[in-house]
Amino acid sequence: MDLPVNPPVAPMLAKAVTAVPPQPEAEPAWSYEPKWDGFRALIFRDGDDIEISSRGGKDLARYFPEIVESARAGLPEKLVLDGEICVPKVRDGVSRLDWDSLSQRIHPAASRIAKLSEETPAMFIGFDALALGTRNLMEEPYSLRREALLKAVGADPRLKVSRVTQDATLAQEWFTAFEGAGLDGVVAKQLDGRYLPGKREMLKIKHKRTADCVVMGYRVHKSGTGLGSMLLGLYDDGELRMVGGSSAFSDAKRLELQQQFEKLRIDPDGVAPGEVNRWRSSETGEWIPIRQELVAEVAYDQMEKMRFRHTVKFLRWRPDRAPESCTYDQLDVPLTYDVYDVLEGS
Repeated sequence: MDLPVNPPVAPMLAKAVTAVPPQPEAEPAWSYEPKWDGFRALIFRDGDDIEISSRGGKDLARYFPEIVESARAGLPEKLVLDGEICVPKVRDGVSRLDWDSLSQRIHPAASRIAKLSEETPAMFIGFDALALGTRNLMEEPYSLRREALLKAVGADPRLKVSRVTQDATLAQEWFTAFEGAGLDGVVAKQLDGRYLPGKREMLKIKHKRTADCVVMGYRVHKSGTGLGSMLLGLYDDGELRMVGGSSAFSDAKRLELQQQFEKLRIDPDGVAPGEVNRWRSSETGEWIPIRQELVAEVAYDQMEKMRFRHTVKFLRWRPDRAPESCTYDQLDVPLTYDVYDVLEGS
């Protein structure tokens, strides 16, 4: 490729804060936008040559041929865009981001990729521009990069642009309302800020909540010693459903928890089957069931259908809670919001 900015480029990152930063009284310093929950991706186009780079530098183009086709048909001949690849899916009459459908798009078989590109097509949501034509925009302020982004992305239905605002109050409203569309929070960017690859120059405000869950079982650590993760469940109409897991423990805590859970094993020699890991197909996800006696309070950010969207953080034991009382009713359910209402010009 012969671009003003050539791959590989590490995307600019964000550091977590607890609240939307306010605007200074004199003049706006921040631009706010929704935090998309998909695969971070940089699109490089040099004529017919197109590369889609993940945050870790892997080329995603083969997994999303519909994005490549749209980029070739609808973007300028030379450019570099930063954004997110997402898969929208209609649920209860509105379009929401669907992580399960997105993650299934990473598949080794070309025939499967082609099939899914038609059944669950993805879209690229741009939120920054690093180059346009012969111009390297990385040293330009974000306000000018935003103008270039709007100029570059046209009317192709697979290529969208994120909405932005300079109103901190509206950004706070977005933080709550847009979760119903499957979004992950709010991002704040400095209007005069340059694009700094790999640096945490943006701010992100993510959803954080707590829930009391039943410990259903555990997996042994990959080293073969200690707890790898504890598996959690919630009751739904009397049936215990697995909702996710927690795995961030020190080595000493892993050993302690494994010893504690060993005493609660339902079958000393038995394991339960798990889903095949689509990222590492050799792993089966087998886990060890235990008696449903322990309740753990965990911190989580959001739900994806009936499960926690991300790995949750263990906070404390709740001996005061009966396992049967740990139901979905305790969860904070967001308002329903259509993902297309979060996009510029939609």
